Amino acid sequence: MREESEIREQYEFLEEQLESEEMRHEGVKRMFTHYKRALGWVLEEEHM
Repeated sequence: MREESEIREQYEFLEEQLESEEMRHEGVKRMFTHYKRALGWVLEEEHM
């Protein structure tokens, strides 16, 4: 399993990508939103 800091770093990277101008295509944006949500769940479950 990856370390929390590594997961958080990837999560923050995805957030930045979602905000960028290049991510306007809806399909790609939707995919990243689901991926970002899944990472959030992983982080929450590890802290319960």
